Amino acid sequence: MTFTETYLSESKQVIDQLDVSMIDKAVGLIVTTRKNRGRLFILGVGGSAANASHAVNDFRKIVGIEAYAPTDNVSELTARTNDEGWSTVFSEWLAVSHLCDNDLVFVLSVGGGNLEKNVSPNLVAALQYAKEVGARIIGIVSRDGGYTAQVADACVLIPVVNADMTTPHAEAFQGIVWHLMVSHPLLKKAQTKWESVR
Repeated sequence: MTFTETYLSESKQVIDQLDVSMIDKAVGLIVTTRKNRGRLFILGVGGSAANASHAVNDFRKIVGIEAYAPTDNVSELTARTNDEGWSTVFSEWLAVSHLCDNDLVFVLSVGGGNLEKNVSPNLVAALQYAKEVGARIIGIVSRDGGYTAQVADACVLIPVVNADMTTPHAEAFQGIVWHLMVSHPLLKKAQTKWESVR
């Protein structure tokens, strides 16, 4: 097979292996958060940060839930990184945002954070803080799910079907899963533009 055929074949395998019940559990947690007037804080690094920004738009506009991503404020992100260090940029941002037990932290990540390997320590610190204040946690992650999978109330694991394509599949399927969520009849409140144009 060509590379393109292989990549698309792997994508089909990922879809077939997704845990539907875990996606539905995450949807339920978002429903509860919105009902309780809680907020959705979406955390991601690198490509997942770009996905977090896109997801914030969709959850605010389509789902009607108050949602934010700390990486959307580059000035604060870089100031905190420069002055306090990378590992606390998310936890300190959540503290200033008065994260509470009505809120939901949503992690988009390839590995989910791992302190031992010093990978995404900022995600780990943010999740530790979320647990301290009683906020719920959901995630869309890959590999073994890392720290996110250990502490999340619902964690959608993007299966690794080819180790060399872990990151592209993980980040691509973050988009597929969150688009499923915002389109879910339990969450969707607003019609999307092209579906309303006749």
